[in-house]
Parts: sequence; structure tokens; C-alpha cells
Amino acid sequence: MKNKIALLMMFIALISLSSYADDKALEEFSAESADLSVATFAGGCFWCTESDFEMLPGVVKVISGFSGGRVANPSYEQVSTGTTGHVESVQVYYDPKITSYENLLAGFWKMINPTDNDGQFIDRGNQYRSLIFYQTDEEKTIAERSRKQLNDSKRYPAPVVTEIRKFEVFYPAEDYHQDFYKNNPIRYKYYRYHSGRDPYLEKIWGADLKITASQVSSNSRYSKPSDDVLLKTLTPLQYEVTQKEATEPPFKNTYWNEKREGIYVDVVSGEPLFSSRDKYDSGTGWPSFSRPLVADNIIQKTDFHLFDQRTEVRSRYGDSHLGHVFDDGPKPIGLRYCLNSAALRFIPKEEMEKAGYGQFLTEFNK
Repeated sequence: MKNKIALLMMFIALISLSSYADDKALEEFSAESADLSVATFAGGCFWCTESDFEMLPGVVKVISGFSGGRVANPSYEQVSTGTTGHVESVQVYYDPKITSYENLLAGFWKMINPTDNDGQFIDRGNQYRSLIFYQTDEEKTIAERSRKQLNDSKRYPAPVVTEIRKFEVFYPAEDYHQDFYKNNPIRYKYYRYHSGRDPYLEKIWGADLKITASQVSSNSRYSKPSDDVLLKTLTPLQYEVTQKEATEPPFKNTYWNEKREGIYVDVVSGEPLFSSRDKYDSGTGWPSFSRPLVADNIIQKTDFHLFDQRTEVRSRYGDSHLGHVFDDGPKPIGLRYCLNSAALRFIPKEEMEKAGYGQFLTEFNK
């Protein structure tokens, strides 16, 4: 905790910052996120839990703040005294069509030490202990079941003591705490390295640890949920197409005539696949593209399902059946990626930044 406070004091001395987060910006984000679900967790330093949650598939945005205490709109300095009853927390905005509350919990356990009720790693005190704040009875049941499963696994030499408590209110932290790991990578890495978090997690989870901030690859945020999750989150048609290699009717699907600017991602994993810049009217009644947006996310396999050899197209991380590729596309590339709308999710250009695909906006400046 001393290292963290000293680092903060040095950081604050360098630049002039506002005392509180930009409430208007957070309200606008919340208002624009009607299709997202929200979950609240506490896992010690919110710089770290924010970073780790934002690496999970389906997570769109994470906000650092405080929850569980008695003081309204507390400052970081107030909470750090340990007298307000608050804990450093994060609110996780996620897309329930891509991931689930169960998946968030599975990731959460790999960010913390759930056997320590007096803090987390180098940060000591009640304000740094781990908690799960449930918002519905269903979340409470899921969280209690997940905690019991972890405890019964005997992965830890001590009991799992992470508290599960009803959510009441969340207060965003000051602006300089938001996206700290992105905006101040050197300071963040210095703190995280000295916190002891990563060596502990690697010791406990070993090869099962997939979200350590210092080790995550650029594409590890995309993965395929369990079949139980897919059955709950996909429509029957989406499930039949992506998992059973079905084909939807031509001219009677969602995106065959979609003309807006944006990108198309895998409905299962969220991995980016195609851009509207490469979409064209092939006359077939299915969305067609001349090339992928991210070639590495496309897998091709030989398909004999209709007694004729074709080339099937699948997503790399979601392993979703997307459609087929043919060699009768427009010049100069000459390819036609003929896809099922049910395997795709369209992200309009104006929503790409919010949805976590801002790096592809340059595609529309070419």
C-alpha cells in the first residue's frame, strides 16, 4: 500500500487533475450501454482488476471505484484510510451475448487471493479485501456455487473467504484512476511487479492462468464459451449455424443487405472477422466479402457435406462455422466469402470504440 500511495503522490505532483471522475462521461457510457450487463467485484488494487477484467472475452468496459461503505462519493484518500467501509471495486460492463456471469467469476478467481480477508498482496487493510457484489438472487446463487466449487477443489491450502454481499451503490474513482494501466503503463507495471500479485497467481494456477496482465497476448481476449453458455446466449438459429454448420435462407437473413459502415465479429467469441469496406452485393442473398479484416482469425477447411468439395470458413478462436469461400469474387482478389448472418454480429462504426474495437477505426480512413 505504501508503494502505491507513494507512486500516486509522485504522479499527482506531475500533472493537474480533477478530484473526481468525469461523471457526465460515465453517465453517457451507462446510458449508451443498455444492451450490456453490469457486475461488481472487489479484488484489491482496482488498477489490476480493471486491467484483468478488460482482457476477458465479452467485456466492453471496466470502471474503477468504491463500493460497500458508509460515505457518499468518497475520495481515494478517504477510502485508503480504511475508515469509510468501502473497498476498491470495479464495475464490469459485459455483453451477455458473448460471455456470462459464470465466466466473469471464473476469471475473477484467477485475479485474486480468495483466502486473504485482510487485503490483497502488497495492499493491506479492509479496503483491499475481495468481495463479490451480487445484484440479483440468481447472481447470488451463481456466486455461492462458484465459491463452493473453488473451495471444494482444494486448490488452496486455506479456506476461500471472499465475501458475497448484496450490491447497494458504486462510486467511480477519480479520473486519473480510470484506465491507469493504459494511460500510465510504466508506473502501472512498476506497481504490479512489486505487488507480488503475478508470482502468486502463477504459483496457484500454473498453466491454467490465462489472464495475467504481463503475459496476455493480443488475441487471448477471444475464446469460445462452454456449450451450456452458448445454448443460453445464442438464438436457436445462431446455435444451429455456428455449432451444427446449418445454412440460413438467402435474402431472409439479418445482414445480406446491410450497408452501414462497421465491422462484423464472431457472434460466439467476438473476434473481428470482416469489414464493411470489403462487403459487396454478390446477388446470392447472403452477406459477402472480398477479404477478411483479420486474416489470422479465419480458418479454412475442406467441406464435402453436399457431395461436392467446398472450402468451409470458420473462426479461429470461437471455432464457429461461418460459411464458405469461393473463387468467383470481384477482382483483383477474386474471392467471395459467403457467410451466414447468424454467425455474425455487426458493430456500427460509431459504436466500435465503445465496444472495444477502436483499433479498427483506421480501416475507414483509407
